[in-house]
Parts: sequence; structure tokens; C-alpha cells
Amino acid sequence: MAVLTEEQSMLKDQANAWARDESPVTKFRQLRDSGAARRYDDATWQEISAMGWPGILIPEAFGGSDMDYATFGVVLEETGRQLVASPLLASGLVGASALLLGGSDAQKQHWLPRIAAGSAIVTLAVDEGPHHGPEQLALAATASGEGFKLDGSKVFVLEGGSADAFVVAARTDGAPGEQSGISLFLVPADASGLSVSALKTADSRGYADLTFAGVEVGADSVIGEVGNGFPLLDALLDRARAGLAAEMLGTACEAFDRTLEYLKTREQFGQVIGSFQSLGHRAATLFMDMEFARSCVEAALRAIDTDDPETPILCSLAKCKAGEFLHDMSNDMIQMHGGIGMTDEFDAGFYLKRARATEATFGGQSFHRRRYISHYGL
Repeated sequence: MAVLTEEQSMLKDQANAWARDESPVTKFRQLRDSGAARRYDDATWQEISAMGWPGILIPEAFGGSDMDYATFGVVLEETGRQLVASPLLASGLVGASALLLGGSDAQKQHWLPRIAAGSAIVTLAVDEGPHHGPEQLALAATASGEGFKLDGSKVFVLEGGSADAFVVAARTDGAPGEQSGISLFLVPADASGLSVSALKTADSRGYADLTFAGVEVGADSVIGEVGNGFPLLDALLDRARAGLAAEMLGTACEAFDRTLEYLKTREQFGQVIGSFQSLGHRAATLFMDMEFARSCVEAALRAIDTDDPETPILCSLAKCKAGEFLHDMSNDMIQMHGGIGMTDEFDAGFYLKRARATEATFGGQSFHRRRYISHYGL
């Protein structure tokens, strides 16, 4: 584990205590059972906003605290432990990053203070099919008057049902599969011609599909450069991947801790099951995987903060290794708990379902393995 700064240590303790005491997994269960349309609790989001977490990355001039991605990762790890449902990642990290990386002064002045305060949610709309493919965009942005007209669709948009605006990756030129011709637009959720369809997913979180039917936006909606938006999109996605990997690490670490405690207390044949060699070996292997995943996540976040040229491959490595560990750990959590692990009354199922959803978000393990090895020309 990397040595935390005093500020990071304080935030980690705050986030750990708050998530454990105010928003534990039992609260997520209540949220799921309530069938709330927004898929997160408004009071919980207000508490998160009051603590200043949505503004971690945002400069003080816009109402934030101007911290770094490593610090944000510390918070996301702790909220990931308790499966806290909120727009913190989607808006506070991803939406804010889009504006910080490529937003105009007017866009920043309008949206960043609201993101920092938690009063507005801005999220990324990128994928158009069942698999992550940022180069495969087909949503068309056609020049129209002094602006553009958007036609097409996006799927599985994080917090899409509660967003106030979307950062939409569209194609102003070229064909799907090409990096050139991609542009980013900031589109209000209430834009005429934009339809939002909330999805019901296994992990009970807020996703939505978007349909654009002649949605008109002005030239001032462009984020970055028209036709040359892929480098910006790629950098934004790497930040999203590293942040999500930190959350996934927290989810997996909590699953490990709960399982380890069970191995220490559950008795069979007159002895605790953790003393059985096969289970002890599996726990030891999972511990090593956990520490390796942690080192990858911390390296990715640190690379972003230091503008390391290796940032893309480190972010892919982090997302892949966090995904592998969470996949195995969520499986073993259920298996090691035996019959009770299969019941809905037990929390293990929440961890497994969240694992499968986060693995696929912003690219699964296979996507990032290909991206990693292609970097080296293999």
C-alpha cells in the first residue's frame, strides 16, 4: 500500500466511518427493495455532497477542494466497500474530468460549481452496444446552422436517469472504428429530441439508454476540438477506469475481509474451517491477488496525477487486475460461505452482482488485455 498523505489518511478514515455507520450494505438492500426510480438515496447524496466529495477534483475557484485522483481513489475505495449507490464516480469524477480536460470557460463556470455542490449531475455517454468500444461510435453529429444535430443512441449510461447533462461522444466525420472524426458535446438532459429510458439491472444501480432524434446543440456545446476528440475521450476514459478500479478494489477488499472473518469463526468437525488447508491456501492466494490489484490501482491514479506517459497502459492494467480480483473474490465469497452464500438474505449476492456490472463498465478484462499488449506492438 502506498503511503498516504495526512490529508488522504483523514479522508480515508472519514469515508470509512461514514460508509460503515451511515450507508452500510443494509441501507443499499433497503434501497433495492424500495424500487426507487433514481437508484440512489437523495439524503445519502446530500450527505456526500456536504462532505465535499463531488468537488475533490474541482478547483477552489469553482467551489471544489482542488485535490488529486489518488485522493479521490481513497474515497471511492471506502464507498465501494459498502456498495454505496451515488453519482459520485459518474459525476464527481467522470463528468468533472470531462470539463476540466476540455471544457470551455463558460462550460466550467456553469457546471463545475454545481457538480461540486452535488446540485447537478453530469455523466458520460459513450457506448452504443453490449461491448465497450470507444472507437466504434456511430452516433452522428451533423453540422446544422451554427451548431450540430445529433442522431443515434447510447446504452448503459451511468446515472443516466438522474443526469442533468450528458457528455456525449459522437461522430462528426469518418466511420465506426476510426479514431478521427470523433467529437464530444455537452447535451442538457432536457434537450428536445432526447429520450431517456431507465434500465433495471442485476446490480440495482442507475443506468439508462439514450436515444437522440434530431437533438440540436449549439457550437458552444462542443468540448475540446471538433473532429479531434478521441485523445480527449481516451484520457477521460482512463480517469473513469482508474476511479472505477478503486471502487472495485474496495468492493473486493470488503468481500475478502468478510470471508476471512467467516473462515475464522465458522466451525465444522470441531474446528474452524479456516484451518483446513485447501481453504487456507485459497485465502492466501486471494490475499496476494488483492495486494497486486491494489498496487496496480494506486500506480494508475498516481500516473494520472503526475502526467506519466504510461498512464493509458497503467489504467488498463488497473482495471483488468481489479476486475480479475473482484471476479474471483466475489465467486469465492459465495463458495466459502456455502449454502447461506447463495441466499438473498445474505449480502454476498450483492457483491457478486456489482462485480459483474463493474467488470463490463468502461471495458472488461479482455478489452484491457488487448489494449495493454497492443501498446507494446504484440
